[in-house]
Amino acid sequence: MSEVKLAAAVRTEFGKGASRQLRRDSLVPTVLYGHGTDPVHIALPAHELGLALRTPNVLLSLDIEGGATELAIPKAVQRDAIKGSLVHVDLILVKRGEKVTVEIPVQAEGELAAGGNLLEHVLNTLSVEAEATHLPEAVTVSVEGLEAGASVLAKDITLPKGSTLVTDADAVVLQVLAAQAEEPAAEAEATEGAEA
Repeated sequence: MSEVKLAAAVRTEFGKGASRQLRRDSLVPTVLYGHGTDPVHIALPAHELGLALRTPNVLLSLDIEGGATELAIPKAVQRDAIKGSLVHVDLILVKRGEKVTVEIPVQAEGELAAGGNLLEHVLNTLSVEAEATHLPEAVTVSVEGLEAGASVLAKDITLPKGSTLVTDADAVVLQVLAAQAEEPAAEAEATEGAEA
């Protein structure tokens, strides 16, 4: 996993007005937590942060003005409901070699057995523990040839090297649902006529 370097300005003004002004200046109000330290209020460039957050569990290298360079991962991201622009971001401090628990997306690949069956994602993500500078971006599961009624449990999924499963091992992640048979048109019309 690559690090994304961002320049971070320390925030000294707080509240809605100050946050709105930051967003007008193409900056995102951000809070940096972790390791028993006081939260650090910073502002990050909106465009670069938005690009970085497209990668799940991205590792950010923050060059904080007047301070040291810190490593962090996203904890909570708030976006504008209509525009989709970043409103506020919470980051967690991490250190090289430290283990952290993160959610990774589950991606399915392959074709189900014939018959028009449906694949249901019971869990869209898995909780895994991994080294902070080697966080997996996603896990891919093959559903090739699975029949109706088949399911994939968390323990059946091969995790990326260096990752440990935190999600309950017996949790259903994916399951194949049988295609619903449609009522023949004649029966449906007869039923509608009887109800009238």
